[in-house]
Amino acid sequence: MLAVTNLEVRYGGIVAVKGVSFAVEPGEMACLIGANGAGKTTTLKALARLLPARGEIRYRGARIDTLPGHALVSRGLALVPEGRGVFSRLTVAENLAMGAYHRPRHEGGEVGADLDRIHELLPRLKERRHQLAGTLSGGEQQMLALGRALMGRPRLLLLDEPSMGLAPLMVQKVFEVIRTIAAQGVTILLVEQNARLALEVCQRGYVMESGRITLADTASALAADARVRAAYLGS
Repeated sequence: MLAVTNLEVRYGGIVAVKGVSFAVEPGEMACLIGANGAGKTTTLKALARLLPARGEIRYRGARIDTLPGHALVSRGLALVPEGRGVFSRLTVAENLAMGAYHRPRHEGGEVGADLDRIHELLPRLKERRHQLAGTLSGGEQQMLALGRALMGRPRLLLLDEPSMGLAPLMVQKVFEVIRTIAAQGVTILLVEQNARLALEVCQRGYVMESGRITLADTASALAADARVRAAYLGS
């Protein structure tokens, strides 16, 4: 589904991502874990074409590293950004509609059916549909960001720190939704500060340190690795 080769991202003279290579298989949940500043969010932004990058990015077999970011949405690649990125002055319903902006008008009925499915998956969004997004709780905004991305019918979902700033109970609810999305066949690449949780829900994991991938294995193998346990799992 996704193959990244020698990805490099610079901020001026600083190289933030240094020749990173990894892959995500169709239907897989994979995660990037690492400390703050390791380059995880920068990597996702480069994949979504929000940052200029060098290297090769292949999505569903075709190179996308020369395409603008808006062209990727219609191809089924969606990013749920760090901090949710909801449109605070729009209502919940308007935010969800923005997720389907690229879809042609003749799909109006299908868009409505997709909205019904999202309301079923995330019933709080239906309850809050007339409320301004900026007045929602952090957890509700995270649900809205997920719902907005799903309105684009993604095949590959990039999730950036979905648990950040949320209470433990809300984190549990958000990840229940993420598991449901994955079970429906959506491929997921997850960036998550909570390494223990990320390795519990994913099949494959990559450890980033100082802009490089230093470890790659199945999630269960990484969770059992003494280096990972000492650095990220507190044991």
